[in-house]
Amino acid sequence: IWTDGACSGNPGPGGWGVLLIAREGERVRKERELSGGEPETTNNRMELMAAITALETLSDAARITVVTDSAYVKDGITKWVHGWKRNGWKKKGGLKNAELWQRLDAARDRHDVTWEWVKGHAGHPENERADELARQGMAPFKG
Repeated sequence: IWTDGACSGNPGPGGWGVLLIAREGERVRKERELSGGEPETTNNRMELMAAITALETLSDAARITVVTDSAYVKDGITKWVHGWKRNGWKKKGGLKNAELWQRLDAARDRHDVTWEWVKGHAGHPENERADELARQGMAPFKG
C-alpha cells in the first residue's frame, strides 16, 4: 500500500491518495486506487487519512506493507503511539489528531503491517501515483 496526503495551504483544502497493489510473488495480481479530500484540513490529517482509509478498505486481515513519505505517520504509529495509549491518548501540550491516531491504531491492529518510509518526490513511481491521487482528492475543494 502506497499512501500520500496533500494540502493547499496548511490548513486549507486537502486530499489523500492510496495505491493498493496485490502481488503474487513479483507478479501484480490486482491494483486499486482510492482518493478523497476535505475543504479545510492539514497535511498531517490527510497523510493519516490515506493510511486509515487504506487499512480500513481491506475487508480481510492481511500481511501488508504500508509505504508513506510521511515520517509523522510512520514514527507516530511505530514509536509514539505506545506512549499515547499508555497515557490515555494524551500528551503534554495536547495530542493533535488524537481521533485519527486512534482510528489508525484500530485499523492497523486488524492486520500484520510493516511500515516503510520513502523520500517524497524522489522518483518512486508508486509514491508519485499516490501523490497524484491525493491531488485529485483535493481538486474539488480548491477555489
